[in-house]
Amino acid sequence: MIKNDLFLKALNNEKVERPPVWMMRQAGRYLPEFMALKEKYDFFTRCRTPELAAEITVQPIDIVQPDAAILFSDILVIPQAMNIEVEMKPNVGPWLPNPIRSAKDVEQVVVPDIHEELGYVMDAIKLTKEMLNNRVPLIGFAGSPWTILCYAVQGQGSKNFDIAKGFCFSQPEAAHALLQKITDTTIAYLKEKVKAGVNAVQVFDSWGGMLSPQDYQEFSWQYINQIVEALAPETKVIVFGKGCWFAMNEMSKSKASALGVDWTCSARNARYLTGGNITLQGNFDPSRLLSPIPTIKKMVHEMIDEFGKDNYVVNLGHGILPNIPVDHAKAFVDAVKEYQVH
Repeated sequence: MIKNDLFLKALNNEKVERPPVWMMRQAGRYLPEFMALKEKYDFFTRCRTPELAAEITVQPIDIVQPDAAILFSDILVIPQAMNIEVEMKPNVGPWLPNPIRSAKDVEQVVVPDIHEELGYVMDAIKLTKEMLNNRVPLIGFAGSPWTILCYAVQGQGSKNFDIAKGFCFSQPEAAHALLQKITDTTIAYLKEKVKAGVNAVQVFDSWGGMLSPQDYQEFSWQYINQIVEALAPETKVIVFGKGCWFAMNEMSKSKASALGVDWTCSARNARYLTGGNITLQGNFDPSRLLSPIPTIKKMVHEMIDEFGKDNYVVNLGHGILPNIPVDHAKAFVDAVKEYQVH
């Protein structure tokens, strides 16, 4: 039995004393302990070495003490497993030397054997579960098919993913073939993660907000929904679409257990758009963690009041930034633990 199961209760629509809290990217770059390992090992070595991935996953549980752990990994391990080369370049971020630009390129993309290509992730999960020792639940994750396509086609990060969008609009058949391959791989991958021991999964649609509402339905949501449908019978699924408030009504009708909200959408609008009964997660602006600690605590309490303590998971509206002081991250978590219903 998990000792602190607040997070799972919130996903189950159960009443809670206070909402649970965790932070996207909590296992990472704002922690000096993480930076010490970063000095020694390159990015994908950290992802592919189960001992390192487990250690990094558990660091914030020991230091900041949120109510859930999220496995240290990256959304780009999926394209790597699918025969798409991905590097992490210093000061550039993800770099794909051979981006996908044609139907012929899509044919070269494989739906891999998950154990063969991504077995190291499952080993990391098992090791992490041992280290967590049932203290808190463990979340596994994957990128949305559209977000993975963005990198695979663009070849690197981008402000507008114009090449990726152009590919979808000029070669829709090839785009849909690629999206389906990514979807099939992601479903198999997340199912293995559940078997390995994660307690919930989150799908990150980081670049969903780049699409118009109509294109979002065609190139993103229908594929995310396939993942939700396939995984909902086996585990709790959270969907986080950054900038995708326009799709929240549609998302709320799916089998997802919770929806992530970014900081541009108010609690009131999020509750209104989702009909008021699905669990919501979010939506503190990550940059706001640079505010003075008393301000952070006050704003967190106001945020909980706005969302309501039930059917709610406190989180940031996107990943924590590298320049956030650890005591500010801790203040964010502590504010939730100190919350009293007025």
